[in-house]
Formats: sequence, structure tokens, C-alpha cells
Amino acid sequence: MPIASVGDIELFYELCGDGRPLVLIPGLGTDSRLFWPIMAGLGDYRTLRFDPRGAGRSSKPDAPYSIAMLADDTAALMQAVDVPSACVLGVSMGGRIALELVLAHPAMVTRLVLVSTGARTLPYRRPSWRWFVMDVAPRLPGVARLDPQPRYAHERQRAASRDYDAAARLGRIETPTLIVHGRHDHVTPYRLAAELHQGITGSRLVTVAGGHLAPLTHQRSRLLAAIHEFARP
Repeated sequence: MPIASVGDIELFYELCGDGRPLVLIPGLGTDSRLFWPIMAGLGDYRTLRFDPRGAGRSSKPDAPYSIAMLADDTAALMQAVDVPSACVLGVSMGGRIALELVLAHPAMVTRLVLVSTGARTLPYRRPSWRWFVMDVAPRLPGVARLDPQPRYAHERQRAASRDYDAAARLGRIETPTLIVHGRHDHVTPYRLAAELHQGITGSRLVTVAGGHLAPLTHQRSRLLAAIHEFARP
């Protein structure tokens, strides 16, 4: 099992392929397995996917997390596995990690792909089944134990994502950026994708039908086509 020591933790990662480098960052409560539905379509890339701090097979310290910390974890992992720069794709909370990575380490991100994410979270979210699964179900007795992520680690990640706000810094991003978002996303409302598009000069916004995970599920062909066109040399 490939493990890299990164600062005070160990991160599980998978590195495969021989093409252009592509780093994949999963979202809240998920790990590298989130990307299984699209991996077959990424055979032309050298992909680095990993389980972030607090999730999957990586370390899960019970201490405060921040998006800046998770971005620094990503940068350190890239250096450890000899991926000095790459196209970076983040989903949901992973998109916030990707945003902070390009803001803190711009030379490491050649292109930026933001999927189902925003530069901040909203104080109120319309209730939905996905919202229930992500935020409510882990708190219920008998349900949390079915989740391989400990409840405390989920809460640490969720607090980091909730407290992050890079909206005022979007204008600093000069890296070519692609934004892919579901029109009916009730976890990260579509207006946050529009905010990203407006704030990042020259960014491209691709809208797909469906909700939060639609770009990775029934709209994955749209996502893959957009990635291939965007990442073309």
C-alpha cells in the first residue's frame, strides 16, 4: 500500500500512468475511491489521487484542520512523489483545497479544474437527500458506525470546509481554470460556481444537468470531455 510521510501524518496515494500529470482531490467524507467512475477515461494522464487527512487510509488526527493545512499536505505529497507541478482537479471540499493550493503554491498548478465547489460555503443550505447523507446521517446512532470515516474526522474536515472563504482572493488566480457544476446542486448551490467564474479572470464554466455528484456519475462523459479539451497542450 503506497504511503507517503507528509509532515506529521501519513497519506495513502495511488500514482499511475505515464502522460501529463493530473492530481485528483476528493471531497468531504470521501477518499480517492470517489474517482473510480472516471478513472478509465483518464488513461492519457499520470494521475495522482490520494486520501486526504482525516479520510480513507490516511492519518486521522483528532485536532483542528484547515483548508490551508490540507493544501499544504497536497503540496508536500506532490513533492514527495516527484510531481512538481500538475493540472489539479478538486471536487467539493477538494475544490477548496485546490483553490488554496493554487493561491499558496501557484507554480505547482499548471491548470485548475473545480468541480461542484465554491470559494466559500453558504450559511444555509436547502435540505436535500445528499445534504442528509453528508451532514445528518453520520450523527445518527447506528449509522455512523457504518461510515469508515470516524465521526470526529468528518467533523474536523467539515469545520475546515465551512470556515474557508477565498472569495476575496479569486482575482489573484492567473492559472487557466475550468469550472464544472451541476445546475441543481443543492449541496454547493450553482451561484457559488457563478461566483468562481466571475472572480477568476478567463475561467470557463461548464454547466451540467443534475446535482452535486452528477459530474462524476451520469454526467461523467461531459466532465471527461471538458477535462480533455481543457488540458490539451
